Amino acid sequence: MAMHLPSNRGRGRRAPMADINVTPLVDVMLVLLIIFMVTAPLLTAGVPVDLPESRAKALDQEQKPVQIAIDDKGQVFVDNEPVNDEALAGMLEQVASRKGADGKPPQIYLRADQGLGYGKVMRVMGELNRAGLNRVALLTNAASK
Repeated sequence: MAMHLPSNRGRGRRAPMADINVTPLVDVMLVLLIIFMVTAPLLTAGVPVDLPESRAKALDQEQKPVQIAIDDKGQVFVDNEPVNDEALAGMLEQVASRKGADGKPPQIYLRADQGLGYGKVMRVMGELNRAGLNRVALLTNAASK
């Protein structure tokens, strides 16, 4: 005694599909992910600096570091804002007063043009040390093999 259920097989009409097709959504999300992965490294450098090359590994970071750049003319930039030599000490003291969640001053990323004289970079590093900012990382380009 089987029960006969009505079938749509012979009528040519289909019942509406209630499932969501997620394949187009996944395709769009993967394209957006690739776009963000390509554009994110391009957004970090604000001041054009010709960095030297190094084979060192990248550092881990907990909080957003302060970017200090010295261009080929010797102009100093703190977070992409130009700072003259007289105001540099005051600006670095303000940066040193901002403590992170761990109670330490922020990490400093120092980028200097490779054609720049050694003395200018050392003067900026001396000001960093005097302000108590001793977590300084010198940024370089990755060496090509």
